[in-house]
Amino acid sequence: MNENGIEEVIGTLYEMVQDARSVPFSSDKCALERDRVLDLLDEISNQLPGELKQAKTIVESRSELITNAKREAEGILKSAQAQARVLVSKEEIFLQAQDQAKDMVRAAQEKIKELKQVTNDYVDDSLRRTEEAVAEALSEIRDSRSKFRALVSPQSVRANSAIIEDV
Repeated sequence: MNENGIEEVIGTLYEMVQDARSVPFSSDKCALERDRVLDLLDEISNQLPGELKQAKTIVESRSELITNAKREAEGILKSAQAQARVLVSKEEIFLQAQDQAKDMVRAAQEKIKELKQVTNDYVDDSLRRTEEAVAEALSEIRDSRSKFRALVSPQSVRANSAIIEDV
């Protein structure tokens, strides 16, 4: 019976107990073939260490598999967390760069506005000074012309007067 599994041997024992004759004056006691029951128990005892060893191996393999799976899951989790930190860091860097770029654009626009104002003020001042210089020069030209006419006119007036007197 060594080729039978423990389950079959135990099943045979159950059948023997169920089929056994009751002892007189007792409904819960029965008579069994002692040698046959002992043979079956020996067979169970012989097979049990191998089956227990196999069960222990399966449990150990299962435990090892669970441990490895947990380790792998922890590794994946750590890797995902590290990758998430890198992505968050990159996003923070991007957002900081974007903010800096906006600040730089604002500063450049303010500088352009300031330079425009300074340029406009400079051009306006230059044109004002040029206008004043031209006005002063025009005034000098008018004064010079007036003086020139005054110098030239008395002679013309005298010459005309002399001609008129001669006539």
